[in-house]
Amino acid sequence: MRRLALMAGILLVAGFAAQAQTSRSSSSDQVKPMVSFDVNAMDKSVDPCNDFYQYACGDWLKNNAIPADQPSWGRFNELHEHNQLVLRGILDKQSAASSARSSTDQKIGDYYYSCMDEPGINAKGTAPIKPALERIAAINNKGQLPELIGYLHGNGAHALFQFGSEPDAKDSMMEIAGTDQGGLGLPDRDYYLKSDEKSVALRKAYVEHVTKTFELMGESPAQAAADANTVMTIETALATASMDRVERRDPNKVYHKMTTAQLQELSPAFLWKDYFAAINSPSFTGLDVAVPDFVKGMNQVVASSNLDDLKTYLRWQTVHHAAQLLPTAFVDENFNFYGKTLTGAKELRPRWKRCVQFTNGDLGEALGQAYVAEEFPPESKAATLKMVHELEAALKTDITAISWMTPETKKQALDKLEHIDNKIGYPDKWRDYRTLTIVRGDALGNSVRASQFEFKRRLNKIGKPVDRSEWGMTPPTVNAYYNPQENNINFPAGILQPPFYDPKIDAAVNFGAIGAVIGHELTHGFDDQGSQFDAQGNLHNWWTAKDREQFDSLEACFVNEYDSFVAIDDVHVRGKLTLGENTADNGGMHIAHMALLDVLANSPEKPTDGFTPDQRFFVGWGQVWCESERPEYARMLAQVDEHSPSKYRVNGVVGNMPEFQKAFGCQADAPMVRKPACRTW
Repeated sequence: MRRLALMAGILLVAGFAAQAQTSRSSSSDQVKPMVSFDVNAMDKSVDPCNDFYQYACGDWLKNNAIPADQPSWGRFNELHEHNQLVLRGILDKQSAASSARSSTDQKIGDYYYSCMDEPGINAKGTAPIKPALERIAAINNKGQLPELIGYLHGNGAHALFQFGSEPDAKDSMMEIAGTDQGGLGLPDRDYYLKSDEKSVALRKAYVEHVTKTFELMGESPAQAAADANTVMTIETALATASMDRVERRDPNKVYHKMTTAQLQELSPAFLWKDYFAAINSPSFTGLDVAVPDFVKGMNQVVASSNLDDLKTYLRWQTVHHAAQLLPTAFVDENFNFYGKTLTGAKELRPRWKRCVQFTNGDLGEALGQAYVAEEFPPESKAATLKMVHELEAALKTDITAISWMTPETKKQALDKLEHIDNKIGYPDKWRDYRTLTIVRGDALGNSVRASQFEFKRRLNKIGKPVDRSEWGMTPPTVNAYYNPQENNINFPAGILQPPFYDPKIDAAVNFGAIGAVIGHELTHGFDDQGSQFDAQGNLHNWWTAKDREQFDSLEACFVNEYDSFVAIDDVHVRGKLTLGENTADNGGMHIAHMALLDVLANSPEKPTDGFTPDQRFFVGWGQVWCESERPEYARMLAQVDEHSPSKYRVNGVVGNMPEFQKAFGCQADAPMVRKPACRTW
């Protein structure tokens, strides 16, 4: 739903990026300490004024090959690996059946045990999805589709469209119902529509993957091929009706408050009241229809496709959703396309890592309680909050001092900053999983019941006040985000460790790493998207026309700058798609440096390891982004990720900062001195 689309994180958090966020294969199961500033990671033969990313990360890149089971490898992955091993230790302990386990420990332990039971999963074959397949086979007219789609949505399959709850964009304290585009098997609508050679080849590979999956379901090669083409036809029609990612960045374009009667008028071939009844939705009369044209397009698919073709598409959606917890042949085929073809990974991740990921995804706040107890002491939370307040003070100074904003708008900006809430480490109130049944030995059943639990939990929010204490990430997650509809920043415990935060290292490095990430999330409240929401999280214009025009002009500088960067081969970074993240990277670094200077004014630091505090600040930022990507994955991210490649998250930022150029004595014509320099905040 749009709730997730609007949350601006430091990394891509999407299903097709899961491979990038999973952990590295290792011969050792020991939890190893993480390091922050690393002189040995640097390539000092490179002039920092020529290529700062290579200077900060060159030897790390040389000495850290991408593991065979990964499409990319970077410092985020190293920390994720650390967290995976911690979680594995917790789950190994709790997976042993014992009457002494608490209800929470039983759920996470039995979920993990069941996922790890590959022989048991193989023995069951496709029996776990038989009930869904039988329901699909049983319908004999299109009037039964809404009830069937509701059943599949409850089970976690994303057929035809998305539906759930979300904060009302213009009444942010209330949850409303919302529907959005969906129903695709490829990462983005453009994969179905672009005509370049690589896109055509990927579509062919996707059809082959769907064909092989249908064959695993028992179909003849000829029937499987025909059914795969049917799936591609229907998904292409849905993609054609979908809104482009760049256009979706404008929150006004994905907010259309309608009555249920108006929704029905958009799609007469699909009876929404039957769908709402099937999912047992709370009563409501109005909802957000994010993309009305998509609903019209979905209606056309339902109206023009024959029933057998629609059933074929729904069978595919069912097995596609379940594939990773089906027998080994399905898992391998799923990896062959989504891992090898799409991202370039060479090997499937070890099963324990996949099962840790699934447990964290379905029972994240149950598993997170044990993780926090081991990894996040109270003093870490207190230290992070202290840095947040120092960054907020710097941003306040920055807003007060900027010359391009008029006093009227500046007053509103400062009010918004004043109202930003800070959520650090973990929720104040843990999610209650008592109604979720986890059965030992039923891996896919556990996943389905977890999907049903989450779908119902979200539906039950409709018509109620927004719970702003709720988190959108689990505690072990190596990420952070800003939520514009709630005007809060969220820092899970998982990221508040080296190389991002280290209580044993100097302030300069910490401010260059986690400080800049904090600044990044704060600045999201004032990027091209977040700036359209007011202090209470309402979609409301608080700008004067003159200020908005000036802001848009400053933002255009970033669009042009990042458009010029090459992501891979002939594929450039998309400046408009990545605008919010580029604004946050640049603004976050600027205010982090301001905050550092304030801290050093009271507690000066001497040069360390031959680097001044300013230099350590910038190297601290550069080194959290050390990363290598396989070409296939880099190409995919350039199309779908709102974040720029790591190299440009470093060089693109420092090139705009006179403070960097002064710290390293760069000449005016050096590559890391951008003219004109871009800056909004």
